Amino acid sequence: MGELPLDINIQEPRWDQSTFLGRARHFFTVTDPRNLLLSGAQLEASRNIVQNYRAGVVTPGLTEDQLWRAKKTPTVVFWQWVNQSFNAVVNYSNRSGDAPITVGQLGTAYVSATTGAVATALGLKSLTKHLPPLVGRFVPFAAVAAANCINIPLMRQRELQVGIPVTDETGQRLGHSVTAAKQGIFQVVISRICMAIPAMAIPPVIMDTLEKKDFLKRRPWLGAPLQVGLVGFCLVFATPLCCALFPQRSSIHVSRLEPELRAQIHQQNPSTEVVYYNKGL
Repeated sequence: MGELPLDINIQEPRWDQSTFLGRARHFFTVTDPRNLLLSGAQLEASRNIVQNYRAGVVTPGLTEDQLWRAKKTPTVVFWQWVNQSFNAVVNYSNRSGDAPITVGQLGTAYVSATTGAVATALGLKSLTKHLPPLVGRFVPFAAVAAANCINIPLMRQRELQVGIPVTDETGQRLGHSVTAAKQGIFQVVISRICMAIPAMAIPPVIMDTLEKKDFLKRRPWLGAPLQVGLVGFCLVFATPLCCALFPQRSSIHVSRLEPELRAQIHQQNPSTEVVYYNKGL
């Protein structure tokens, strides 16, 4: 094999975008979830390959397939950022409480949440280099779980600072509680992680089995759509079921509240033993 030519147009998608199959192959490549978990070293190496090629320098031994694989990795951080940005918006929009938040506080929460989640997702890949392939298939789930543990509390950190409204059984506001906020956020994190379990635990086992069979070996192009279908099927059921794990209007015993709030409630409503709050989604 000779040296890779310099006339490959890596500015455009690899496949013909005027055909459905070409567009499908392009987007299956771009949205490959394995791209999200490449290590920092792999990303840097890919960036160097692409930059060198654009400058007219071909890395020795570089093949066209390797060049295209390197070309798609700059989108890894972008799409992980997009994903975590979407999660940040969802987490903020579905927060509990009505405490005002400044633009600066919101910006800080957003940057912290997306940066922390992306760094965690990318970093986990390096921990599975020497583990069996099946274990590696569960890295995306670990990344999602870790990202939820970071993204949700950070986007709702205002609640952890000033608390969320708690009410009596009739809906009368009794005060604000940080303890209730912590419990509500914890419940949401658990729900989100459980929501991801079926979609990220069941398909890897099925795909690992199918990829050893002749049917999929002869039709490798079925791998991506089959996996997407399995994930989608799982999410159809997991999303509503996991949202229902905890009541939207959650409750907490007065004895578990902050001493000041507990004293205030006992003074104003001595018969109240349980208060209620909106946990968010």
